[in-house]
Amino acid sequence: MIAEIVAIGSELLTPFRQDTNSLYLTERLNELGIEVAFKDVVGDSRSNLTAVAHIALQRSNVIIFMGGLGPTEDDLTREAVAEALGLRLKRNPDMVAELYKRFAARRVTMPENNMRQADVIAGAEVLPNANGSAPGQFIEGAQDGSPRYIFLLPGPPHELKAMWHDQCHQMLRDRVPRAYIATRELRITSLGESTVDARVAPIYTKYKHIDTTILAKPGEVSLHLKCRAKSMEEAQAAVDQLAAELEDELDDAVYSSNGESLEQIVGYYLQMRSATISVAESCTGGLLAQRLTNVSGSSRYFLGGAVVYSNHLKTLLADVPPLMIEEHGAVSRQVAVALAENFREITGSTIGVGVTGIAGPGGGSEDKPVGLVYIAVADELGTDVVERRFPGDRERIRWWSSQVALDMVRKKLI
Repeated sequence: MIAEIVAIGSELLTPFRQDTNSLYLTERLNELGIEVAFKDVVGDSRSNLTAVAHIALQRSNVIIFMGGLGPTEDDLTREAVAEALGLRLKRNPDMVAELYKRFAARRVTMPENNMRQADVIAGAEVLPNANGSAPGQFIEGAQDGSPRYIFLLPGPPHELKAMWHDQCHQMLRDRVPRAYIATRELRITSLGESTVDARVAPIYTKYKHIDTTILAKPGEVSLHLKCRAKSMEEAQAAVDQLAAELEDELDDAVYSSNGESLEQIVGYYLQMRSATISVAESCTGGLLAQRLTNVSGSSRYFLGGAVVYSNHLKTLLADVPPLMIEEHGAVSRQVAVALAENFREITGSTIGVGVTGIAGPGGGSEDKPVGLVYIAVADELGTDVVERRFPGDRERIRWWSSQVALDMVRKKLI
C-alpha cells in the first residue's frame, strides 16, 4: 500500500514558504507501515489541481490533499477533487449551522463566501475541525480492486496535525493491514559518493526487500536503509543485517550507524576517553567551535576556541612565531601545526586543532589557490597534519574544512 501527499497553495511555489505538513504526515504514515511514494505541490489552479488529482487517484491507495479548504475564491480543493472523482458537491446544512454558530460566538457577521466550507463531496465523511472553520473530508472507495482512502485536510499545520492525530490516524489504522517499517542510516566521511556506491552496491543489491538510498553532501555520504515487514522485529533484523555488512566493507569510513552527526560522535569519543579539546581557527572563522558546541553537554569536553584571522592574533593568542609566518606564510603546514600544538598547551586540552586556509573567493594565488587548507590535530603522542584543496564556494570550503578536522579528531580518538 502506497500513499501520495498533495500540498496545495501557490505560496508553496515561491521561495518564501515551505511545505512542512508533508514531513509530519510521512512520519505518521510510516508508523502505520504505509510508504509515501509521491509528493506533489500544486498552485491555486483548478485545472492543474484536477489533473494532479486524476493521476494520484489512479496510482495511490492513500491520497492526502492538504490546503485549499477555506472560503476564498482560490480555495479549490473540494471542487477539483470532486471533479476528478466524477462526483457532485452537496451543501451540508449541519455544517452551515455550525459556521453560523462559530461566527455568532465571536459576535461577527459571517461573510457569505464562508458557506463554501460546508460543501461536501457526495459520499464523503465530514471531519470536524476543532481549531478552525474549514472541516476536513474522508472518502473511502476502491480503484481496480484495491482499497483507496482519500483525505482532504486543512492547510494550517496546527489544524492539520490535530485533525490527523484525533481522527485520521485511527481511521486508517482500522482499515489498513498493519505493517512495520524499520530504517537505519549510515554516515560516511573521507570517501566520495561514487566510491562508496562502487564498494557497497554488490552488497545492498542482494537485498531486494530493502530500499537503499545514497545521498551526498560536502564531506559526507549517507546510506539510508528501509525495510517494510509484518513485524517490527523482522523489519529491524533485516536492516540491521545489511547495515552490519556495509559497515564491515567500509570499515572506519563509517562514523555513525544510526544517523548521528559527526560532532555528536566526536563528543561521544571525547567523553569516553575523558578527553578535552580546544581549537584555533583561521579560515573556518569559528565554524569548528560552533559545531562542537552545538552538541548538548559539550561543556564537559570543549575547553574553548580562538578565531585567529590576523597574523597578529595567531601570534598573540596561539603563540605562532612571527618568523614562521614570514617564512612559510599564514596558510602553511607549519602554521597549522603551531596553532594546534601551541593552543593545546595554552588551554591544557587533551587535543588541539589548528585550521588555516584560503576560503575565497579572493586571496588566492598560483602557489596557494582558493580552497587550499591545512588542518592539524595534536595530542600527547604527536601531531597529524593534512593538506587539502577543496572545491566550491566559500561556504563549502569552510564546511569541508570543519568536516575533515572533526574526522581527524575522531580517528585520533579511535
